Amino acid sequence: MEDGRLDPVIAQFKDVDFVYVPRQGDLPEDASGDVLLTIPRDYPNLAELLDRGVEWVHVTSTGIDGFPLELLGDRVMTCSRGAGAIAISEWCLTMMLAFEKDLPGVWLNNPPERWFTADLGALYGKTLGLIGLGGIGTAVARRALAFDMSVLAIRRTAAPSPMEGVEIVGSLTELLGRSDHIVVAAPATSATRHLLDADALAAAKPGAHIVNIARGDLIDQDALRAALDSGHIARASLDTVEPEPLPEGHWLYSHPQARVSAHVSWCMPDSWDLLMAPFADNIQRRLSGQPLYGIVNPDEEY
Repeated sequence: MEDGRLDPVIAQFKDVDFVYVPRQGDLPEDASGDVLLTIPRDYPNLAELLDRGVEWVHVTSTGIDGFPLELLGDRVMTCSRGAGAIAISEWCLTMMLAFEKDLPGVWLNNPPERWFTADLGALYGKTLGLIGLGGIGTAVARRALAFDMSVLAIRRTAAPSPMEGVEIVGSLTELLGRSDHIVVAAPATSATRHLLDADALAAAKPGAHIVNIARGDLIDQDALRAALDSGHIARASLDTVEPEPLPEGHWLYSHPQARVSAHVSWCMPDSWDLLMAPFADNIQRRLSGQPLYGIVNPDEEY
């Protein structure tokens, strides 16, 4: 963790010792601790770090797919689940509005052939399909309902919707076939890799718009290219791709129906503080003997 980023958390806990450790290279001989705060990556010295007395690992994101879970052992892992929901849900609505309102295509550089009319769509009356209904999916649903959209969702469990106005559907095929906009907000696990493959994309409503803010490997990008080329999928707005960073010359950069951003949907003022808030809350919980929040199930990979 970079120096300075933890200052607000450190200020809350005067009796807790915080030690910055390098992500690679030699560790200080006396470096040890009960808790490891990290981003979900496999660093060269991660195994050694974990063996320095660590009982609890906290990753600063919702997704933990970059962390080598085989190193976790019997340690507890938590994550900042849902901490980026505000920014990411706003991003999703922005991408959906940009699609419907032809932004930035309607901006003028020269006098148009005609004024006062344009072939624009609306979110009003459209159907949003959410693949995943955790903190981020719920935040997207709340904002979509404010635009008078119908909202469908599919989730791993059979639990009812956590909010009124969201219809839980029984299959991915049904959700895809009914949705004008599809937001991918499921965790990246071995079970969800290429969840949107050629068959799934073929089941989508013709002219659908896909927004992916989860992980790039949930979509089979070769199948997506074919669906975009045919026009069956009208647009893909991708804040996450495979691989990241996307190499120069990749087809996604130049495809007319693809919009690619650099995994920035979580960014907003104070976004880092929001990601740190669950960690600070869990420190307080640990000190007071309460159960930790946002515990990761290694078997489920999220």
